[in-house]
Amino acid sequence: MPVESRSIRNRSATGRFPTVTLDFGLDEEESGKSKPEEKVTEENACSRWLRKACHCCYPETEEDITDTLVTDDVDKDENELNELVLRVKSIDLMKSRSGQNRMEHHTNLYQSDDFIIRRGQSFLMWITLSRAFDSSTDKLHLELKSGASPSVSKGTHVIVPLVDSLEDDRWEAAVVEKVGQQLKLSVNSPATAVVGRYQLQVETQCPKGQALSSHNPDNDLYLLFNPWCEEDTVFLDSEEERQEYIMNEVGRIYYGTENQIGVRSWNYGQFHQGILPACLFVLEKSGTPPSGWGDPVNVVRIVSAMINSPDDQGVLEGNWSGDYSAGTCPTVWSGSVEILQEYHKNSGASVKYGQCWVFAGVVTTVLRCLGIPGRTVTNFNSAHDTDVSLTTDVYLDEDLEPLTHLNADSVWNFHVWNDCWMARPDLPSGMGGWQAIDATPQETSQGTFCCGPASLTAVRTGQVYLKHDAPFVFAEVNSDKIYWQRNEDGTFSQIHSEKKIMGHLISTKAVGSDERCDITHLYKPPEGTEEERIAVETACRYGTKAQAYSPPTAEDVTMEVTMDGDAAKMGNNADLTIKLQNSSTEERRIVLHSQVAVMYYTGVHKATVKKDKTDLVLLPSEEKVLEWTLLYDDYKDQLVDQAALMLTLSGRVRETQQVLATQFSFRLRTPDLTIKPIGKAVVGEKMAVEISFTNPLPRTLKSVIFHVEGLGLLPARKMNYGDIGSRVTTTLTEHFVPSLPGPRKLLASLDCKQLTQVHGVTDIVVQERSHVAAS
Repeated sequence: MPVESRSIRNRSATGRFPTVTLDFGLDEEESGKSKPEEKVTEENACSRWLRKACHCCYPETEEDITDTLVTDDVDKDENELNELVLRVKSIDLMKSRSGQNRMEHHTNLYQSDDFIIRRGQSFLMWITLSRAFDSSTDKLHLELKSGASPSVSKGTHVIVPLVDSLEDDRWEAAVVEKVGQQLKLSVNSPATAVVGRYQLQVETQCPKGQALSSHNPDNDLYLLFNPWCEEDTVFLDSEEERQEYIMNEVGRIYYGTENQIGVRSWNYGQFHQGILPACLFVLEKSGTPPSGWGDPVNVVRIVSAMINSPDDQGVLEGNWSGDYSAGTCPTVWSGSVEILQEYHKNSGASVKYGQCWVFAGVVTTVLRCLGIPGRTVTNFNSAHDTDVSLTTDVYLDEDLEPLTHLNADSVWNFHVWNDCWMARPDLPSGMGGWQAIDATPQETSQGTFCCGPASLTAVRTGQVYLKHDAPFVFAEVNSDKIYWQRNEDGTFSQIHSEKKIMGHLISTKAVGSDERCDITHLYKPPEGTEEERIAVETACRYGTKAQAYSPPTAEDVTMEVTMDGDAAKMGNNADLTIKLQNSSTEERRIVLHSQVAVMYYTGVHKATVKKDKTDLVLLPSEEKVLEWTLLYDDYKDQLVDQAALMLTLSGRVRETQQVLATQFSFRLRTPDLTIKPIGKAVVGEKMAVEISFTNPLPRTLKSVIFHVEGLGLLPARKMNYGDIGSRVTTTLTEHFVPSLPGPRKLLASLDCKQLTQVHGVTDIVVQERSHVAAS
């Protein structure tokens, strides 16, 4: 019990326990006095207690100062007690970007002073206490809370105990160093921990009481997936691949057609200031409980759903209309940073506008930022199966003309999605590795516009019954195209099939270089092999048109369409070659129908620009080559964003009734922007670039906008340039001040109503100011 203060006042004012101080410390003169004029009544202990407790019977007097004395004593007691209670004075998470924690956790590139670490790995921290820590009597533990309603049972309210030595795969802390009132702790997290932002507090206990440190946002920690940790399901065992699929901030995205592959650079910017909070905001905006954020399968499914906007006000609003006046044309974007920053800044208002490569670029940024290995993938001749038939169906009328209103399935010239790397403990053994996810809103999955993750191994082998959305991905890369002709009674009969049409040259950026890497073999076996046919037949057993597969019929006439390289350029005529081969020993007569349509790159028909009909005779064993030309005047007023066209050829051999049918997609190549750096590139010093462009069209480009950006060079800027005359070359100069050293890429694009998909890139090596001075 605390020692009571001694008093020199009379006994009636000695406090709650008068016997404690009876005859203790009284003045001798006062103890011997008597006052005859007053009757002194000795008050027993019970009466004195009642006088203090009941103010009705014993109202307070000015002379009664007992309460004041007691309060003084209690305050002093509390102060003494506070000195004995163990309290946290400060926390140092050692979160310097160049410090041990962030270097060992591979988070040193994040342009943030926040404490960013990866799960399944220990980190160090200092705690300064109000006094030295006595392990024999004092106790201490950490508390981490994530989300709006933290729960211990769901892993979002974590109690981190103090132990003698750390064990793997659990939340624990151990003292590794003592310096006076400071403790250095090593803290370990399990490889299954929920990722996200945690609030950190420290609770202390000692014989004199317990104390909980107040929450300081500066001590919040960001916990990410860990592809360097073998126990994490996103573990990737190749350091070269980790550098590419986690650490690389600039990538390449492919587009066009299989015969005319275009490429553009893309700033992923996953380490840029504010991008990590923006990515976590995307997860929060989904409304999914944080308790599910420890499973990468759940997280990538959330990301796939939240990057598009139709049903959850996600990051990007898709637009394929050609009218982008209410936002930004999809071809103008050259990186994800501006998009994610705008979405976060505007509290979740969808950014306008995106198309498939923009969706995929943003997904790659979010995956890499959260610690999930990811890459952007382009599939040429990509099927869009709308009825889960796992076939791409083309409906023709009695005269072999396409029935547009029935042709819901489409073939995109190219389609861009993502691969992400993870184990799949929810699937049979062997289904881990690369998984396909797609954020472009095409079809719903369990009622939501998302797709994946679908195991590439499952897709390759036709095991489309394995989740998630394997049938849709399979159809994109390996469905057969089935042609149906309308009969006189309105029914349809299958008249032709093409087996090597979908899923060509599936491409992604190569590891460690800017070369294109063909990964078609990961999605399907080689075309025409027994293994590939078995995969198709296996998959189609689970489709809605399994009966579409009839025994093959003899075919002695073949037809092929080709184009020479990049010969077709915007503003010029397009020349194609049609080759017909008669392998029989008899004459064959053919009626050949041709139709050219302007297409959105998604395969959606916009307008027919040319139709023709030709009667042909093929002699026995003859090969005939037809030159086919599309004039600029035929298409100049009809082109849309990607300058995509499709030639549809169909015909019938009169002698055998064999049906010939094929579709050939091609694009008109747009010119590149030429970017030339001017002056030395030094951190903090002004430099410039010169951007040049030549209008390829025999018409004026109206209201031209240039867009330029570069990570560590300058934030995204738009410049309203004005008009550019026919065949005119124009040059503009842009000044900026580099902010980060090292190899950098400056990206630029041009946009106007008459011409899109014009862009350029240049490499700039930025030097530190000190290095320049030393040289």
